[in-house]
Amino acid sequence: MFASLIEVRNMHAFVLRIRPAIAAMLLALGASQAWAQSSEAGITLPEVTIRQAPSTAEKYQLPATTESITAAQMAETINVMNTEDALKYLPSLIVRKRNFGDQQSPLATRTSGLGQSARSLIYADGVLLSTLIGNNNSGASPRWALVAPEEIERIDVMYGPFSAAYAGNSMGAVVEFITRMPQKFEAGVKVQGARQDYSLYGTSNTYQSSQASAILGNRTGDLSWWLSANHLNSQTQPLNIITALRPAAPSAAGTPTNGAIMDLNRLGQPIAVIGSGGLERKDQDTFKAKVAYDFTPEWRAAYAIGYFQNDATSKVDTYLRDAGGNPVYSGNLNIGGYNYNIGAGSFSSSSGFYNLAQEHTAQSLSVKSNMQREWDWEAVVSNMRFGLDTVRVPGTALPEAGGGGAGTILSMNGTGWSTLDLKGFWRPQGPKGAHQVSFGVHSDRYNLVNTTFATTNWITGPGGAINANSLGKTSTNALWIQDAWRFAPQFKLTLGGRQEYWRGFEGLNFSAAPASNVIQPTITSSKFSPKASLAWEPNKDWKLTASYGTAYRFPTVSELYQAVTVAGVIFTPNPNLRPERAYSGELAVERAIDRGRVRVSFFQENLADALISQNSTIPGTNTIGASIQNIDRTRSQGIELVADKGDALIRGLDLSGSVTWVDSKILSDPGFRNAAGVLTDVTGKYTPNIPRLKLTALTTYRHDEHWSGTLGARYSDRVWATLDNTDVNTHTYQGFDSYFVVDARLRYQFNKQWSAALGVDNLNNRNYFLFHPFPQRTVVAELKFTL
Repeated sequence: MFASLIEVRNMHAFVLRIRPAIAAMLLALGASQAWAQSSEAGITLPEVTIRQAPSTAEKYQLPATTESITAAQMAETINVMNTEDALKYLPSLIVRKRNFGDQQSPLATRTSGLGQSARSLIYADGVLLSTLIGNNNSGASPRWALVAPEEIERIDVMYGPFSAAYAGNSMGAVVEFITRMPQKFEAGVKVQGARQDYSLYGTSNTYQSSQASAILGNRTGDLSWWLSANHLNSQTQPLNIITALRPAAPSAAGTPTNGAIMDLNRLGQPIAVIGSGGLERKDQDTFKAKVAYDFTPEWRAAYAIGYFQNDATSKVDTYLRDAGGNPVYSGNLNIGGYNYNIGAGSFSSSSGFYNLAQEHTAQSLSVKSNMQREWDWEAVVSNMRFGLDTVRVPGTALPEAGGGGAGTILSMNGTGWSTLDLKGFWRPQGPKGAHQVSFGVHSDRYNLVNTTFATTNWITGPGGAINANSLGKTSTNALWIQDAWRFAPQFKLTLGGRQEYWRGFEGLNFSAAPASNVIQPTITSSKFSPKASLAWEPNKDWKLTASYGTAYRFPTVSELYQAVTVAGVIFTPNPNLRPERAYSGELAVERAIDRGRVRVSFFQENLADALISQNSTIPGTNTIGASIQNIDRTRSQGIELVADKGDALIRGLDLSGSVTWVDSKILSDPGFRNAAGVLTDVTGKYTPNIPRLKLTALTTYRHDEHWSGTLGARYSDRVWATLDNTDVNTHTYQGFDSYFVVDARLRYQFNKQWSAALGVDNLNNRNYFLFHPFPQRTVVAELKFTL
């Protein structure tokens, strides 16, 4: 099955590129343990358990390659301001986090890019955090804020769609946050501050953020409870760069205007950079309460409720000045000898001028048993609701719009989803028997309500007439079963299947101007996904696993029905999409070494009817249009190398790292048309959003029980954003750069209660774009007290 996984020429190029990283990794991992034994005898270092509680895959007998991080490792090695920061050094993962409190932070995996948020599943204690109302890098990003960093016990990442317990969205990865409940009274507070010195184009400024959080919990008899609260105040660097496409020929016409910076857009065309936008100031509050009751030592019921609110204002800044030094926002201008007609909308919502208000509520109820005998059961029901989710944008030009005036309100109030999961575990020969059978029922429903209202005052006015409306629902019902069968002491065969019934319905697209009211047809699909995995453990140090899985990812309600403009990108829905189908395989070899391990995984994903958001520049403008298309066939094949070693070279020094190389190509897409509407052959082009090479490295040294220091590095190749790979210029707004970023963290544990840390993200001050400008060097300070 894996014979054609990696072509020889690609493997050779890959080895040449990562040869220095492999050499360094092998040098560290192969060093004699005598170094550790010869460390200074007078120092007492804490013992670090590399693997503590069983992972989610081990607990539920799931056939997936798994990587994990514990709460202790998070505190010691990563500058965690937001929950998603904890994932930044796990293999093959990238979280596109643009600032503190970013609500548009999707997860990219081995074979899925940053614009494919629906190709991974994020859970907290079995409750879905993924926003599967969409598949994009904006509003469909996971609800990370509903998990407090202080409540996390561990995080498990399972790669690939090899378990029948998860929907086809798992074709990228499944992330499980395992949170804890207190065993005794505990309380704590943590304060953090961050400072970023930023300089790009005509913007040079310092942006500061601060955060305060508190926890309180206790256990009394069979009842345990937990409360957490968090407040974040954040200032961000520009998220948007405002540009104008340079006219074809010079001209003396127009009012002479200064301040613009000349550059190239991602297609290599000359542009004038005339300002920046998306300069956000936001206040966010998160509150969470959990209560659990143990009816018996083997049965527990738990209820959780979380509330998130976000108030943000986003401004724009013009670089343009007239002869008197006054700011210029629009007009018939002469910039550098060319005549530009800068429209009144250039410094508007599409450039990052808006007010945002969000109030989201999540609830879950679970009943679980932990008898560890012949039978165990779980039931989890959850609901997420956008009680308030509005973006207010001006309809008039600056500077007048700064004081109010007509505008629009983009509302997603009432959007949300509900899920139900019932699971059973049958062990006919007991917990250590040959057969470990699991089975379950899943049901979900997603509801999109996206309405645009006119208002007489875009800052404070109520909504008036409806300008546009996008409505729709999707639902999925599924049955699944799998058996982990240890048919011999060294072999375990896991077979499973998942039957899914999906429906998209009640879709509606309304527009007042131009007048349109389209009731979309109901569409249905029924798919079966087989799974198989064979693991061989010849001895306690070696493990070889071959896995195969078919997975179907059904269109999201936003892909089908939502028409919206986000950050200047116009999204067009497609109500006739088909589910994408993945044939995925992995061959993993893992070797345990003293206080560490090495793993190599070869993987391949053949994707049919791939659902990909195709971005293209609207002819004659610098505006991006996006639409979801079914791409006929793509293939991603690659290799992932992961290694970690405790007490490497000297006692107290831990090393870990990963290298992921992927060759992802379009095999067929006969219907593709370029920006000019011309049929274009894209066979052999790189699949959008998937970098060929990703690396992580993490070095932690514990001097004693008080001091620890960590130095980490992350690298990613450039990615292509267009199917025809015409975005040749990466280092520009809307381009996708390669980047190498170094992070550092120094932590001091005063005693059992007090700790402090000082860190730097992007220590080397790498200036790069992932569509948006990304943060430059940022200093993070932290003080924590826990009872």
